[in-house]
Amino acid sequence: MSGAALGLEIVFVFFLALFLLHRYGDFKKQHRLVIIATLLAWYLCFLIVFILPLDVSTTIYNRCKLAVNSSPAESNGSYVTLAPSKQKCFKPWSYIPNGIMPIFWRVVYWTSQFLTWILLPFMQSYARSGGFSITGKIKTALIENAIYYGTYLLIFGAFLIYVAVNPNFNLQWNQLQTIGIAAANTWGLFLLVLLLGYGLVEIPRSHWNGAKRGYLLMKTYFKAAKLMTEKADAEENLEDIMEEVRKVSESIKYNHPLRKCVDTILKKCPTEYQERMGRNMDDYEDFDERQNSYPSEKSLVKLHKQVIYSVQRHRRTQVQWQILLEQAFYLEDVAKNETSATRQFVHTFRSQEPENKIIQYFYTPTVEWYWECLLRPWFYRVLAVVLATFSVIVVWSECTFFSTKPVLSLFAVFIQLAEKTYNYIYIEMACFLTIFFLSICVYSTVFRIRVFNYYYLASHHQTDAYSLLFSGMLFCRLTPPLCLNFLGLTHMDATISHKNTQPTAYTSIMGSMRVLSFIADGFYIYYPMLVVILCIATYFSLGTRCLNLLGFQQFMGDSEMTSDLIDEGKELIKREKRKRQRQEEGENRRREWKERYGNRDDSTRNRVVHTDQKESSFSETSISRPLSKYTRSNGRTERDRIELLQDAEPLDFNADSINDDPLELDSGR
Repeated sequence: MSGAALGLEIVFVFFLALFLLHRYGDFKKQHRLVIIATLLAWYLCFLIVFILPLDVSTTIYNRCKLAVNSSPAESNGSYVTLAPSKQKCFKPWSYIPNGIMPIFWRVVYWTSQFLTWILLPFMQSYARSGGFSITGKIKTALIENAIYYGTYLLIFGAFLIYVAVNPNFNLQWNQLQTIGIAAANTWGLFLLVLLLGYGLVEIPRSHWNGAKRGYLLMKTYFKAAKLMTEKADAEENLEDIMEEVRKVSESIKYNHPLRKCVDTILKKCPTEYQERMGRNMDDYEDFDERQNSYPSEKSLVKLHKQVIYSVQRHRRTQVQWQILLEQAFYLEDVAKNETSATRQFVHTFRSQEPENKIIQYFYTPTVEWYWECLLRPWFYRVLAVVLATFSVIVVWSECTFFSTKPVLSLFAVFIQLAEKTYNYIYIEMACFLTIFFLSICVYSTVFRIRVFNYYYLASHHQTDAYSLLFSGMLFCRLTPPLCLNFLGLTHMDATISHKNTQPTAYTSIMGSMRVLSFIADGFYIYYPMLVVILCIATYFSLGTRCLNLLGFQQFMGDSEMTSDLIDEGKELIKREKRKRQRQEEGENRRREWKERYGNRDDSTRNRVVHTDQKESSFSETSISRPLSKYTRSNGRTERDRIELLQDAEPLDFNADSINDDPLELDSGR
């Protein structure tokens, strides 16, 4: 089994990262380099989280071997026995041979740092560029990142000059490397504590509120009102941009040198706008070089960038609106079915996606009712209590992990108790659960935060390239300090435990932080205590209240603005529900019409076609009578046909405006 666990986790983590990226990104429409770079960044960060427990168990076994070699011992097969105490050092099932982990961590760490500080920022500018060629996009990306890269080079150059001039400093390459790592980890730890303080409170609270159906329904109404405003703004913005594209397309003719750029812009427009512009364009008219009203290439690049952004935003709001409608309909169905006497879950609308037959066989309406209306709320409450317990343990350990005598960090206590008995399964499970919970608190916050429309991770393949690359940058910068913080909580870091023991392979590549004692003994130890203040602020929703005061509408139960948006969202959901019901009723009428009168219409049509043309005058008079008789006797059927041809009713519906006589409608046409 030597190295098998490492290989299995490498494969598993790859498919996990691929699954998440497929959920948020769009493999068909986004550039391959964007997908590959984001996948590599996510994969490396998740890999560090999953492999680190194996490094801990291997390090504990190596410490045991060092202790055995320093005392009289006897070799016995697969384990070593201490002579004085007869204690056994079993080899863990996931043991990784010496020399593999340092190389592995060095490749993973420096690759992630290259991605987050050099490649991904460049690709962000490249993805958002409106250039029409690869050279143009690269030039734009270099110009935008000149200040970004120049700042780092200036700071690093000033530091090297100071070290070279000052005779008191005699730093070697390894020490310079350690200083660079410490600087990157300090920046990451600063952001890590902010995100961790939010996630430790918000994750348990969101699961606890998930058991409250009324709370979820009110919050969905609130989201519907906000999303409708954003959706209308996106549609208006798209209309304005498409109007500019239309003017440019009409002014630049087919033989203009910039026509290829215009065609590239048109390809990025929605299909209906392309057809509309194609009908209104006259390509046979030559352009006049004496005119000065033609746009420049620079303005076309700017317009191209605006088109990409507006189309992506419009598509995202449309998809999110449909998802939110399904969620609202589902919550309303749950509220109705809670009082059902038959204890069978009844949906208002049929599912638009075909369901799996196996799921339909086991997940019957009765099972669905018991899960949705009875078991699921209790499951969320129990899960919220477990997560809240973990959060309390993390906060306590963050405030006390620097204490070694006595050991106050609960995670360190758990690991040391398992280390005495060399229970490697328990050690790996405890380490994995700890770092997994920390990662969930941090990474989920990255997925939730939204910086206006510049950074927003939207599921169902609606995340743009800029946000995907930015998330990869955040993951690569947050994961190394997260792992160091975990090793500090468990006292596996010699800088925290103050013990002269063998460090983990991950700590060894970071170098000794004693080069910068004020960071190792000060910032790394006392700054994580700030998580207590952040948790208190999150619990009382201070950030939400501040955003609400600044004019950014947030969901707050005691706010008048929230109540107004809830009422507005409720009316929007009702309107969409009536619209969906009319669509289903129309489909049912069409289906019934085809089943009842489909064959009869075909036979009548065949009789009319095969009628003798020489007797046309007689046949017209003879056929018109029975047809008129059939129409009068089947007025109800004709009325159904007219209703099927009508469009959906407007918002301001007035029943008096509908004419009850279908014959008058025909005469009007």
